Amino acid sequence: MVIRVQPKSTQGGLTDTMTPNKESQTRTRTRIRVTELESFLRDPPAGFSVQTLGSGYRVLSDPNRSLVLIDDFSSCRGRIVFHNSLGRKVKMHNLWEYSSMRKGLLSKRIYLLMSACQDQLSAREVRAVKQYVVSIDGRDPLVRWQLERGLDWTISSVAGESYRVDVDLTETLDSWATKNIHIHTDKVKPVWRDASFTLKYYSDALFDIPHWFGFSKRTFKLMLT
Repeated sequence: MVIRVQPKSTQGGLTDTMTPNKESQTRTRTRIRVTELESFLRDPPAGFSVQTLGSGYRVLSDPNRSLVLIDDFSSCRGRIVFHNSLGRKVKMHNLWEYSSMRKGLLSKRIYLLMSACQDQLSAREVRAVKQYVVSIDGRDPLVRWQLERGLDWTISSVAGESYRVDVDLTETLDSWATKNIHIHTDKVKPVWRDASFTLKYYSDALFDIPHWFGFSKRTFKLMLT
């Protein structure tokens, strides 16, 4: 089951020095930031530091400011390890872990690694073109509202106590890529890989039949642009 969380309408006056269009663009830039992996490693944002190792890179972050959901991976630059990262698929086993994760999502900047790929239809394969570190401001009113709504909907809709929910950013990245990415070969638009993160909650119920049969899987979309 998939739910699309539509952005809520906003009301209120605008400052005299900023037009509605400029204000919207500014909010979008702070709400979501997309940085090429090479640029991120060369010039990390505030709260991050990068150590160069013989085998690759170690990326350090402040867990009080950032929620990093990036798995360790190998690239042409070597092995890249994100310390203090929970990984793209987060497992929770009790209410305290869920509450802590939810609080982090709604109060920190969230960091994910995604790949823009070129779809080779003739060969039925996907070729990675470039990797990006995508960050989302969980404190932003629009982001916070959509996350809260999606998480609450997930809990109220599952049949059992355990569940899995995927938070999908594909449409947001498609919108961003239309304005910022140009793949000249065959004029194809990028296909996004790993454009989501997953929360898995496991209860201690002895018989969680809906979860066993896959009936407790949910997806909701974040629309940020």
